[in-house]
Amino acid sequence: MWSFEEVMGLVSAYYEGARVPWVPTREELLDMVMRLANVSPNDIFYDLGCGDGRVVLRAVKEGVKKAVCVEINPTLIERAKENAKAINALDKIEFVNEDFFKANLSEASVVYMYLLTSVNKALRPKLEAELKDGTRVVTLDFEIPGWRPVQVVEVALPMRTARLYLYVKGVSDK
Repeated sequence: MWSFEEVMGLVSAYYEGARVPWVPTREELLDMVMRLANVSPNDIFYDLGCGDGRVVLRAVKEGVKKAVCVEINPTLIERAKENAKAINALDKIEFVNEDFFKANLSEASVVYMYLLTSVNKALRPKLEAELKDGTRVVTLDFEIPGWRPVQVVEVALPMRTARLYLYVKGVSDK
């Protein structure tokens, strides 16, 4: 049983003054995330605010070269490690227990973000400065203000429609 403090610790985290709730990406969206990102064995896949690691675990199952799980909450990063260990994927994932505003993103070829629009806006200068042209960025439900998506996909779910945005550095940010 989780204590109240543990539950509250999982609910939200602070990134550079922004409070970000942890809402896990639904399992039924993972196929579309991977297809939209067009992941391949050459990719280095980053999940900013990875939570329990479910998206990076899926990227590893899809055969990416490496996955990087960036999460500021130590309880969630430990859960992500446990989940990776359960499928023998620890050697394919780098776990970064740090504020994603401070993490180096320069080696990423794919970045996944399920963050708020305000956080995506605050991250935009970092993405523009650190990502290489051609890097794919997939966001769930929240756009990156000032960038033009190259593709938007809507997925009907029970109770709501999810929207995935695909951006490409060097195209979307021009």
